Amino acid sequence: MSAVPPLVRRCSPVPRHLGEPSPVPPPRRRALPGPGPRRWLVLAMMLLLVMAVPPPGAARAEGTRWQWPVPPPHEVAAPFEAPATPYGPGHRGIDVAVPGGAPIRAVEAGTVRHSGTLAGRGVVSVVHADGLISTYEPVAGALDVGTRVAAGEVLGTLEGGSAASHCASGDCLHLGARRGESYLDPLLLLGARGPSVLLPWAGAGSVAGATGPGPRSPSLL
Repeated sequence: MSAVPPLVRRCSPVPRHLGEPSPVPPPRRRALPGPGPRRWLVLAMMLLLVMAVPPPGAARAEGTRWQWPVPPPHEVAAPFEAPATPYGPGHRGIDVAVPGGAPIRAVEAGTVRHSGTLAGRGVVSVVHADGLISTYEPVAGALDVGTRVAAGEVLGTLEGGSAASHCASGDCLHLGARRGESYLDPLLLLGARGPSVLLPWAGAGSVAGATGPGPRSPSLL
């Protein structure tokens, strides 16, 4: 008998594209989103913050921030009168009726800038954190220049019977406020007169004496 040839199974050849990995398509670029409403809102808020910061020399509003340097009653013998020109007549501060020897306290925390005699009268000045200067006269200072003080801390005592007093009928404290070369109304800082107003904002300057008009009828605040 003749041998039976083995059965040969024929398989179809595997196509090359089935045996190789499929090519990976390149990543698609996502389009950048346009400035939506939320983005515009953030930009607007940033612009408002930039505009809210005043540049040097700009104006700023002064509001209630001081405490009275003497206890009540606060009898103002002469109010503030802004001079028409830097060297013109006016009353660069307020006069508060106070008996001689009364302790005079700092209206706000700061550093003693001057404490001594100036033009024949005792003058104490304190520079505060933002450059605002408070002045007190005629006052015999009790602290050295450079001393840091808290609001309400005693700076000295009122000189009784001083020839430099602005009040002819008795002793009084002349309280002044300056920012650079500009004088401010202390009553605004004390919260005793109307709303705040815009005043020049400049750096601190030197201590200057105040001039005042004749005595006025006192007003009680």
